[in-house]
Amino acid sequence: MMPSKLQHPQARRWLLAAVIVLAATAGYLLGVTARPGENRDRGGSGAPDGGAAAAMPADSEWTCSMHPQIILPDEGQCPICFMDLIPLEKNAVEGLDPDDLILTDAAVALADIATEAARRRFVETEIRLVGAVTYDETRTAHIAAWVPGRLDRLHVAFTGQTVARGDRLAEIYSPELYGARAELQAAADAWRRSADHGERARQQARATLQSVRERLRLWGLSEEQIAELENGSSAAAPDAAQPAEHLTLRAPLGGVVVAKNAVEGMYVAAGHTLYTVADLSRVWVRLEAYEKDLDRLRVGQPVQFTAMAAPGRDFTGTIAFIDPVLDPATRTVGVRVEVDNREGLLKPGLLVKARCLVTLDADGRPVSDRDTAAPPLTIPATAALLTGERAIVYVRNPGPQPIFSGREVVLGARAGDWYHVVDGLAEGELVVTSGNFKIDSALQIQARPSMMNPASTTGGTTLEAGSAPPCFVDRLTHILAAYLPLQQALAADDDSAAATAGQAVAAALATVACAEDHLSELAREPWRDMYRAMERAATRLVRAGDIDRRRAAFQPLSDNLWAALAAFGAEPAQSVGLFHCPMAFDDAGADWIQTGETVANPYYGAKMLRCGYLKQPLVSEETDE
Repeated sequence: MMPSKLQHPQARRWLLAAVIVLAATAGYLLGVTARPGENRDRGGSGAPDGGAAAAMPADSEWTCSMHPQIILPDEGQCPICFMDLIPLEKNAVEGLDPDDLILTDAAVALADIATEAARRRFVETEIRLVGAVTYDETRTAHIAAWVPGRLDRLHVAFTGQTVARGDRLAEIYSPELYGARAELQAAADAWRRSADHGERARQQARATLQSVRERLRLWGLSEEQIAELENGSSAAAPDAAQPAEHLTLRAPLGGVVVAKNAVEGMYVAAGHTLYTVADLSRVWVRLEAYEKDLDRLRVGQPVQFTAMAAPGRDFTGTIAFIDPVLDPATRTVGVRVEVDNREGLLKPGLLVKARCLVTLDADGRPVSDRDTAAPPLTIPATAALLTGERAIVYVRNPGPQPIFSGREVVLGARAGDWYHVVDGLAEGELVVTSGNFKIDSALQIQARPSMMNPASTTGGTTLEAGSAPPCFVDRLTHILAAYLPLQQALAADDDSAAATAGQAVAAALATVACAEDHLSELAREPWRDMYRAMERAATRLVRAGDIDRRRAAFQPLSDNLWAALAAFGAEPAQSVGLFHCPMAFDDAGADWIQTGETVANPYYGAKMLRCGYLKQPLVSEETDE
């Protein structure tokens, strides 16, 4: 009898292989689709299946693979992208500070968290200044008429003409010069005849001659011109054709005639400025420096600048002088830079943009010699979270497990992409340079104190709920009742209703002022800080011209109202709670107050109405009892 196909050894081997593949595939699918926490052992033994199907512990936490800052106590969907949450590995660490955050290596990679060691190094900071080109005052001369007279001839007839040192500028006829020539010649004759009248007469004649010569010299005549007048001839002068009663004005320096106040034939008085000559081979650049940059500027520092008249060309100069007086109108100080301009590219009046690169030492002072100066401790600028008056960094603790701690630091000057650290960090500590906002958001989501939102205190004094008198609590409840329609209008994208509700909140705030006198001295000052912040926010919200600006003003209103409710208590008609949206305001996150448990996001409205979660319910004294 012939064997069947199934009885053939080769056929049996193929069938066995197919059964094994099918069984493996089914087991995989069951393992993937089983919910975490269910017993995947269908035999009822309760034993875990290879570790992957182990029951989740009761205190497990859940996170989103796309948004690792989301950490929730129960499974479900991500409030941001609505993807299914995945279990978060939780490792207990003995002695862990409550403000520290533990992440797995996978969560660190997903959150794109990067660290860099704080270390000492010299870095350059750039100071930007603006200004204009002007004349070098030490190379500028004003040529004036030293004697009154008539301008008979102008050798320089127009502004902008270039002259050399000693060039003739103008010829002045002066009656006083004519009389002085006769007086000089008479004094010279008396000096020559005095030899026959004794030593005393000779000394007197000599003094008279020297006095006349000095007067002519002070009028601007050269020694050669005075000698010509004294001898009664001008044959030795370069301009021998001119009579002796004319005074020749010459250029005291080479340069450009930048001003001309002379017309041929006009009469001028003594002291009248005829020409202004400037040597433009060197110019000044006058810059304006803000007062915050003054401690980093020193005489002798090099400066680079550009001018629109010379595109693509960089000029360099040296700081020669810093004004000792601050301009109260502009809050700036003048800085003078001397620049070589032999090429003539820089014209007085040109606007320039300048920058000064400064290297600072550990004390924040400019460094001239790096070999003798101490370098400052620096961190990347992206590591610092600036929260008004505070600066925060997150530091990775030593050890193999990623544990991050918040640290308040004192920062010095910013130098480009770096900050100088004055206090709060040690050299070699690892600071988070990327992902620090996500770490802070994770702490906020877990309702733990974060560095961006520290523990709820006001004015350094923690206030206990229920410490306010009933009349004050009633006024707070009235403000909350006016606030809730505002939250609902923003969530519904109804700008008109939001404006009306904002007016109601402002009116409710005005009614609470009479009740604050019943607060204790300890609570009155913190409450006034909250009240002023809410009043400013409500005013901004009412005056805002669109819903986006109302939402921006809604955040400080919500924060301060919740702080007041948590500090003094309230008796709302419905249960309310504090909700949080981690994506609001470019992932900075924002809170709001609403009723019920269904999220109604006032910051996004219909775009992401359900983005957020209940952060903390408002618990009254009655509920607490």
